[in-house]
Amino acid sequence: MCGRYALGVVSPSGWLVPYPKARLTDDPQRLAYIRQQLQERGMQVDDAPDDEEVRETYNFAPGNFGAIYRADIPDHKTRTEQDTGARQEQNENVTEPDDQDDKKADDTSSAAHPKYKLQSMKWGLIPFWTKRKPDYGSMMRTINCRDDSLIENCGMWTTMKQRKRCLVICQGFYEWLKKGPGGKEKVPHFVRRKDGDLMCFAGLWDCVKYEDSDEKLYTYTVITTSSNSYLTFLHDRMPVIMDYGSEEMRTWLDPSRKTWSKELQSILKPYEGELECYPVSKEVGKVGNNSPDFIIPVNSKENKSNIANFFANAKAKETSAKKEPGIKNEKDEEKDEFAAQGTKREHTPEMASPDNESKKQKVHQPGVSPSPQKSKARSATHNKPMRKAGGSKPPDGSQRITNFFKK
Repeated sequence: MCGRYALGVVSPSGWLVPYPKARLTDDPQRLAYIRQQLQERGMQVDDAPDDEEVRETYNFAPGNFGAIYRADIPDHKTRTEQDTGARQEQNENVTEPDDQDDKKADDTSSAAHPKYKLQSMKWGLIPFWTKRKPDYGSMMRTINCRDDSLIENCGMWTTMKQRKRCLVICQGFYEWLKKGPGGKEKVPHFVRRKDGDLMCFAGLWDCVKYEDSDEKLYTYTVITTSSNSYLTFLHDRMPVIMDYGSEEMRTWLDPSRKTWSKELQSILKPYEGELECYPVSKEVGKVGNNSPDFIIPVNSKENKSNIANFFANAKAKETSAKKEPGIKNEKDEEKDEFAAQGTKREHTPEMASPDNESKKQKVHQPGVSPSPQKSKARSATHNKPMRKAGGSKPPDGSQRITNFFKK
């Protein structure tokens, strides 16, 4: 099963490290770079689409337009395809003699000197005989094609497997590991080539033109097979992966092979090369999410969302703040403020002096009464009448002089 993969190729520098950390935009040459990578691995590329025609995302989902590598053969319907598409109207099965001769000449020319190209196609194969745009559910049923469904020369894949074979270019694919009771917990894993190269899936393509439209729509499907021993823990199916420059890849893309054979069928087998598989962020589960971190191990130091890195960075900042001159943290500032104020208030020098201690001892010493003068002053203070609330105010200075002469 392959229902999600990564195609976030942005910066050439990103491919020089195991886990690319590139921006999601700003590179107008990313398709040209893919073309260069394929050519350096011995794959002929005579044409490539513009960047805007292929979806750039680390969370590539069905319905998006991806990068497909195929032989540049005519997309018109052959006699076999016309017979297979019984749903077409009778006049569509009739071909003018001159037109048929031109098509035969094109086929001969392409077989003698085949050209290969990168092309933008929509993920989710729609057969050429389809008259109206299918719904999303119908398209989802054709995002993958099982290898065992191609053994017999029957079914919807018959015409595609004979002459419309292709490679799907990507960085790697996602698969969800089911854990817990009933497999309710699903942990996403990313699978990539261990050497970091682009990954090539075996696929089939087709071209359709709806009855209410004059535009052609190119679509594709990914062929799946049984998982190899490395990925059996993750899922029982995996995409058919091909190596660059291999005899299997050349045979699969050969446009002169127009009959399905045991040799072609034998190519569809579990991958024997080295792969790397690791858990990634669960945010990849939502189709609308997109981040370069999706193809980085969730516990890796390169993953910004790793919780361990969060605490490690916080500790590193605190340590660097202590070491850097002129930079003080909150604890250092509290110590400096305390040192400037001196001893705490409850231990002031006044209370700690010997004179004050002796005074306290004299005041609280038992058996020693206060002096007579202090006693009179204290009694006068206690015996002074209190002014009642609401009473008149005591006379001021001028009133006292007046009262003296009256006497």
